Amino acid sequence: MPIDAAQPYDDTNIFARILRGEIPSKKVYEDDHVLAFHDINPQATLHILVIPKGPYVSWDDFSTKASDAEIAGFIRGVGHVAREAGLVEPGYRLLANIGPHGGQEVPHLHVHIFGGEPLGRMIA
Repeated sequence: MPIDAAQPYDDTNIFARILRGEIPSKKVYEDDHVLAFHDINPQATLHILVIPKGPYVSWDDFSTKASDAEIAGFIRGVGHVAREAGLVEPGYRLLANIGPHGGQEVPHLHVHIFGGEPLGRMIA
């Protein structure tokens, strides 16, 4: 069910629990600012989630409250994961669902990286 991205951060959400080590994940990459792991319900041959380690609900929340270091670290982390997965040459898709109209289901900012196959048009 889509969430309201304007609500306060809920530290019981699944990504917060993964960050605390309470729920296992198939980790791809981790540094001071991000954690990247395989999606448990992949929508493409390769489907990785990249999340900031800070408590941010949405892109708006992150872009207004995160430090410059967190913002740069998150963007660089997404790029690092895509490069390490070998997706730069063939191409890939980034997707961030924000709020109810965007279909956001977890109240923690996250970016989906899709690749490993031709993805077709984004919106028909």
